[in-house]
Amino acid sequence: MSRRIYLKMKSLEEAREIFLGHWNMDGMLSGETVPSVDSVGRVTAAPVFARFSAPTFHSAAMDGISVQAERTFGATQESPMQLELGTDANWINTGQPMPADADAVIMVENIHQIDEQKVEIQAAAYPWQHVRKVGEDIVATELLLPQNHLITAYDLGALLAAGVLELKVKRQPQVLIIPTGNELVEAEDVKKMEAVPPGEIVEFNSWVLVNLVRQWGGKCDRHPIIPDDPDRLRQVLLKTVAGKYDLVVINAGSSAGSEDHTANLIAELGEVLVHGVAIMPGKPTVLGEIQGKPVVGNPGYPVSAIISMEQFVRPLLYRMQGLEESEPEQVEAYPSQKIPSKLGVEEFLRVNLGRVGEHLMATPLPRGAGSITSLTQANGFLRIPDTVEGVTDSESHPVTLLTSRQGIERTLVVAGSHDMTLDLIANLLNKREPKINLASSNVGSLGGLLALRKGTAHLAGSHLLDTETGEYNISYIDRYLPGIEVSLVTLVHREQGLIVAPGNPKSINGLEDLCRDGISFVNRQSGSGTRILLDWQLGQLGIDPATIDGYQREEYTHMAVAVDVLSGSGDVGMGIHAAAQALNLDFIPVTTERYDLVIPAVHYDNPLVQNFLEVITTQEFKDQVLALGGYDVRETGSRLQIGEGIGHRA
Repeated sequence: MSRRIYLKMKSLEEAREIFLGHWNMDGMLSGETVPSVDSVGRVTAAPVFARFSAPTFHSAAMDGISVQAERTFGATQESPMQLELGTDANWINTGQPMPADADAVIMVENIHQIDEQKVEIQAAAYPWQHVRKVGEDIVATELLLPQNHLITAYDLGALLAAGVLELKVKRQPQVLIIPTGNELVEAEDVKKMEAVPPGEIVEFNSWVLVNLVRQWGGKCDRHPIIPDDPDRLRQVLLKTVAGKYDLVVINAGSSAGSEDHTANLIAELGEVLVHGVAIMPGKPTVLGEIQGKPVVGNPGYPVSAIISMEQFVRPLLYRMQGLEESEPEQVEAYPSQKIPSKLGVEEFLRVNLGRVGEHLMATPLPRGAGSITSLTQANGFLRIPDTVEGVTDSESHPVTLLTSRQGIERTLVVAGSHDMTLDLIANLLNKREPKINLASSNVGSLGGLLALRKGTAHLAGSHLLDTETGEYNISYIDRYLPGIEVSLVTLVHREQGLIVAPGNPKSINGLEDLCRDGISFVNRQSGSGTRILLDWQLGQLGIDPATIDGYQREEYTHMAVAVDVLSGSGDVGMGIHAAAQALNLDFIPVTTERYDLVIPAVHYDNPLVQNFLEVITTQEFKDQVLALGGYDVRETGSRLQIGEGIGHRA
C-alpha cells in the first residue's frame, strides 16, 4: 500500500471529502438477525413487511351494545326502537371481539335501558359504526420499515403487532478509543488520591468519545491509557486493526509537539490521508488507514477532540449504517461584540444565545481548546468562515443550535390512487444517499389531481379512464388542471379484477355475478380510478349498481379491499392482482390499465422528484414490481408533456 503524508493543511470540506470518500460503504457492515424486542436503536438491513394484519379480528371501538345495523333502521327520537338483549343486541366493551352476526356498536351513552332484557335506542346505527375492522392499523404484507431505517420504540410496537418477532439489522460499528499520554491518570485511580499531583491530568476525553460513539449507533471499547511510547502504540495498533474493530481513534496522539507519534505510525503501517485540518479547535487532526481500517488521530484538548469526532467520525459511522446525519437547526443571531478570527482557519466558536428585544444575541464563551465547560454551557456554535478575519456585531450571522433538530425535511409528498409499487419506491428512495422520505396520501385518482391543483403535493398517482376515448388521465387533467403544464409519466400497467376467497367458494366468474343473491361486494371510494372503471364496466353490462349488495361499502386502498375478502366481511372486491397475490387470494381478471404519475412542471426538476423518477427506471425496481404479480413495466418511465401546446412522449 502506498504511503502519503499531506504536508499542506486541508480545509474542512477537503478533509471530509478525502476521508469520507475513501471508503466503500456497501457491505462495510454485515447484517445480523436480532429479536424485535432488542432492535430499538438499530438500523434495518432489509425492508420489513408485516406478517399479520392488526387488529386480527373485528372489535368494538366503544363501550355499548353490538347490533346488526340493518335491524336498527327506522329508529328515531320520534319513533324509538326497543331491542331484546341476547337476541337483537349484546353488551360489549371496547376491544372485545364483535359477535359474528353483528356489524355495528351503539355507544352506551345513546342507550336507554328499560329493564334487564330490553334497551331503547333513538337513532339507527350504520354498518361498521364504532367497529375496528381487521387490518385497520396494519395490513399483512405491507411495508412496515424500509431498509436503512433507525428503529424506534414506536416501530417496535408495530413490529410486534404485525407478528414480526425478529428482523435483520446492520451490525453495529465496532470502535476502539485509545487514550495516550505520559501525563494521564485513570479516572478510577483518582478515588485513591487526595489531590491530583501537579503535571498529571485526569483522563476524561476518551470516556466522552466512547459515549459519543454510542450515541451515534456504534459499539465502543476503551483501551487503557498508553504512555507516549511509539513501540507500544505500534503493537496495539497492529493488534486492533487486525481484530474486530471497524475504526480506531487515538486520542491525544496528534499535535505539533515532539511526542506526536500517531501520524508517523499511520504512515509507517498504512497511509496518511490528511494531516492537519484548517479548523479551530481541531487543527492537528490526522486521518488515515491501516490494513483497510480507518484510523483517526484526535487532538488531545477536549474541545478539539470533540469537534474532530463530530466532523469526521460521526459522519463515517452514520454512512456505515446507512443513516443520514440530521442537520441541527440554524438561527440568525447578532454577536454581542466584535469577534476577531484568524484568516485561513474556520473557527467553531461556542456561544450562548439569548433574546434581547427583537433580536437573538450570541455571547462568546471561552475560546480555548481545553475549555470543556465551554461545551457544557454553550447552546450554539457560530462558525466563522476561513475567508474572513472575524465577524462584526452590526449584522446577524447564522448560528447552529446544539439542540438537535431536523434542519431540512427531505420528504416527497405523493397524493392520489393507491398502488403497491409505492412501497417499493419508498424503500429504494430510503436506500439512496441522501435518503428521501416518501409521504403517500391515498385519496384516489381524482383526489390526487385536486391536490395538485391546490399545490399540496409534488405529484399524483392516477388511472382515470376516459370511457369515450379509452385513454387514461389526459381528459381529466384538461378538466381539473386547466392552464397547468404537467408531465404524465407512466409508472406501470396493472391487472384490475375481482378479488375472491381462495378456491372461489361463491363461484364468481365476472362482474355479472355481483348482483346475485348472497354475494357481498367491497367497493372502492368515489373518485378513485377503480371505482370509475367499475362503474363504466357495469354500465356496459347494463347492471344497476343499486342491485349490488355492498356497492356503497367503500375502502381506500386495494389492500384494504383484499383484507375485507380475506377476513370474510366481503365475498368479492374490485382491486389489483398484486393485492390478491399478496394475501394468497384468488383473482378474476377484468382488464389491464395504465397507472400514471402526474407531475406539475413547477415540481418536475425538483431533486426529490428526479430521484423518484430515477428509481422507477432502475432494473432493481422493475424486478421487484414484476415479483408482485399482475404488473407490466414495458412503458415505465415513459413521459408525456401536457399543457401550453405541448403533447408528446419524451
